Amino acid sequence: MFTKLRNRFLIVNLVTISVMMLVAFISIYVIMYQNVQNDINMDLHRIMENHKSPSGDTGRLDAIKGSPSLDSENNKRMDNGTPPPERTVSFMLKIDKASNLIGKDSKFTMDDEFYNTALQEALSSDKDTGRFTLDSSKWIFNIQHNNEGAMLVFLDITAQQNILTNLIYTFSVVGSVMLIILYFTSRFFANRSITPVKEAFDKQKQFIADASHELKTPLTIINTNADVLLSNSDDTIHNQSKWLHYIKSETERMTSLTNDLLYLTEMDDSRSTMMYSKFNLSEAVENIILTMEAVIFEKNVSLEYDIQPDLTVQGNSEQIKQVIMILLDNAVKYTNPKGSVTLILKKQHNDVVLSVTNTGEGIAPEHLTRIFDRFYRTDASRARKQGGYGLGLAIAKSIVEQHKGKIYAKSTVGESTTFYVHLS
Repeated sequence: MFTKLRNRFLIVNLVTISVMMLVAFISIYVIMYQNVQNDINMDLHRIMENHKSPSGDTGRLDAIKGSPSLDSENNKRMDNGTPPPERTVSFMLKIDKASNLIGKDSKFTMDDEFYNTALQEALSSDKDTGRFTLDSSKWIFNIQHNNEGAMLVFLDITAQQNILTNLIYTFSVVGSVMLIILYFTSRFFANRSITPVKEAFDKQKQFIADASHELKTPLTIINTNADVLLSNSDDTIHNQSKWLHYIKSETERMTSLTNDLLYLTEMDDSRSTMMYSKFNLSEAVENIILTMEAVIFEKNVSLEYDIQPDLTVQGNSEQIKQVIMILLDNAVKYTNPKGSVTLILKKQHNDVVLSVTNTGEGIAPEHLTRIFDRFYRTDASRARKQGGYGLGLAIAKSIVEQHKGKIYAKSTVGESTTFYVHLS
């Protein structure tokens, strides 16, 4: 599924970028093509004007029959004060009304066959302007008619056409290289984009599996005890009260589990709507310690605390109290008899830091990064004896993160574990 999603993302990305590149290349080519055509037309117009005399007749020509070449003189000639364009290769042919070649003006010497072929190419198009290819060169021509016949001007545009052709080749090469680079780049980012989605999906699958597993046990116990009650339907309720107590106990555990799950869902949905206000965290911690004294005494655990007075934080007081209760309850549960729990609340720089330490088995380093995951327990059998589902720390983390704080744990195996909460 995620491979298909990645491939779709990759295809959409490549198609989008390819279309954008194609539009950009076409735009550049069209602009370049128009500029080249404008330059060609301007050169052709200048050459045409250069070959005209001030009165509108053609200038001095090299006659077809018996006249000496005037090429050197034509190179120096200036008509109307405009010299012929030096960067172009061009020539002019003059024909009579019967389309017979009667004169030519050229800066280079070619045989008559070349001029006759060029003339035939121009006349065969039946247009006053056009293009043709001759001896691997590309030419453009323009015909202007007069009383004697017509004047034809030819301009070599091979260099300009090569520029456009090379531009297409360059775009093709650059586009291909860019697509290859974009493919691997898009693939890299597609994999990075899919990774969080895959992790979230895997966590969701694991969450459903864990929740189903946790619900399966109490449901099995309830079903078994209900069968026992039904098999002894004639007996009194008093005699079968222990089965009812088992059912009630497991029902309460299921209720606690579902409430925790609903609470986590509500936490995710209400991140932007929760109302915060300043409250006295020192007093809140003291009140929670008072409510926990009986449980701590019953567990034969000693409690030490150091609370800096009048420390205030911005947040939801009930939720923060729940975090403190979760951490303190966990510390008491996982402290061996005659062990100790230490709670410290103090100001550290711009944060208020709460630390809860308990002696005991500690947590191995490989578990420290995962103990805040839902349903994660380092010792599942022991956790079930303690009545835990592995949701308490997940709830605490969700609340602390909602308050823009941070929560983490440090532990020394076989000695102690400390949970830290930073709030501002």
